[in-house]
Amino acid sequence: MTTGEVLAMVNQPSFNPNDRAQYEVARYRNRAATDIFEPGSSIKPFVMAAALASGRYRTDSMIDAAPFRVANKTIRDKHDLGTIDLSEALVRSSNVAMAKIALSLVPAQMHDTLRALGFGEVTASGFPGESAGLLSSAEHWRPIGIATMAYGYGLSVTPLQLAQGYAILGAEGIHRPVTFRRVQEPVFGKRVLSEKVARDLVGLLEEAVKPAGTGVKAAVPGYRVAGKTGTAWKAAAGGYSTARYLSVFAGVVPASQPRLAVVVMVDEPSGAQYYGGDVAAPVFSAVTSGALRLMSVAPDDLARVAPVTLAEAGP
Repeated sequence: MTTGEVLAMVNQPSFNPNDRAQYEVARYRNRAATDIFEPGSSIKPFVMAAALASGRYRTDSMIDAAPFRVANKTIRDKHDLGTIDLSEALVRSSNVAMAKIALSLVPAQMHDTLRALGFGEVTASGFPGESAGLLSSAEHWRPIGIATMAYGYGLSVTPLQLAQGYAILGAEGIHRPVTFRRVQEPVFGKRVLSEKVARDLVGLLEEAVKPAGTGVKAAVPGYRVAGKTGTAWKAAAGGYSTARYLSVFAGVVPASQPRLAVVVMVDEPSGAQYYGGDVAAPVFSAVTSGALRLMSVAPDDLARVAPVTLAEAGP
């Protein structure tokens, strides 16, 4: 979290550059940097960052998560959650709570927070063809757009941008330039969130990976994980398809002192399971588990490591 260096970036399906007979244009894009998508609930921590930074909310602030109407749309959760605090809003991934929080903020302040976190502009990576995503000016926002943006619709990001955003949270609010070059020393960055807000968010996101949260399948034995699931309908002619999804999990690990920010995005998962917590979270767990081992990062949650008993073998 001190360098901004991209350690790995993988796209599937991949391609063999030596086999031109199987050339397919779509496979030759670095989709992690060039393709944009609506991030669904994985954007919620950054909307909450704007709320905490505004001074109007604290981590124990209470929100009425009962369904409500904005324009001609009723916003509701899968279950009526009643009155909940900000922690439960992330743990239970409440669209209602996040929409109400976003609508209570000054639009320009929410926009500026998202922009400072890297959304709506290219990173400093210099990668050819990198997309800036889509974050419209706050002066064009309407209440229904603000409400749906709070749970990931109406703005678009790249996986690289999303990883950068989570890296900023893990770096205690410091925005460091993204680079594909090897970095040997810590890199100077710019503070875009207060240290307290960033730490509070990592703490809230850690709860989302515990058994009561939507991201429990992202857990890594021996390590504290902080992250967020996201599931979004894909845009289609005339609106959104209710049969095509994007599934996301994004987070940082180890939560006590983050070393890695990882984003997993699955485009149109097949089968009965399509939620980010079911599809992307297990991939996050597998990838980060291997990466932490390769980097020799010490566990920070030994209480979750299964005990091992050693006994002397008999003759």
